[in-house]
Amino acid sequence: MASHDNDTVLRHAGFDRAFHWINAVVVLLLMVTGLLPVLGVNFAWVKIHWISGVLLTALIVLHIVRALFWQSVRTIALGGSGGGSLPGKYTMPQKLMHLGWMLTILVVIITGWFLMKKAGVPFFERDPYALSLRTWGVMTLLHDLASLAAVFLLLVHVYFGLLPEKREYLRAMLTGRASRAVLAQDHDLEKVERGE
Repeated sequence: MASHDNDTVLRHAGFDRAFHWINAVVVLLLMVTGLLPVLGVNFAWVKIHWISGVLLTALIVLHIVRALFWQSVRTIALGGSGGGSLPGKYTMPQKLMHLGWMLTILVVIITGWFLMKKAGVPFFERDPYALSLRTWGVMTLLHDLASLAAVFLLLVHVYFGLLPEKREYLRAMLTGRASRAVLAQDHDLEKVERGE
């Protein structure tokens, strides 16, 4: 997982960086098409929104499969990787951010698929009577709350990504590599190299 190139360590493979940035674009599309109409901006948003939702679902399924079969889930597990005072690849705040995104995105996806049945999309016959009015209300409320949580998480994520003391993480998400010296301040490089 980690490789040495002078004074840097490979932190994110190209596939993972591509996933991150494609996912970011899709989530932003979903936010724009889902939240601007609520603010009174009228445009043809429904088709863009549900297509982006299907794409987000595919990205997350791909991410889960990759994490389970080609990566070490231990890197992101909250329990840590055992021993030592420094974490491996991810710090506890990074793991908590991932957990927040995971829960938020799963709620958005699950409720979104139900709401597509209500709205009617090409592969779902429209059926607003498939669930009770109360259940549709709960689905909509959960979808909207999770969407607002995603806006909050995005703001926090961008804020910390732009802090001067966190820029090495941003650099690694752009280039894949991070400075060994900077990373060693908060990470156990031996754990990182073992994929923990």
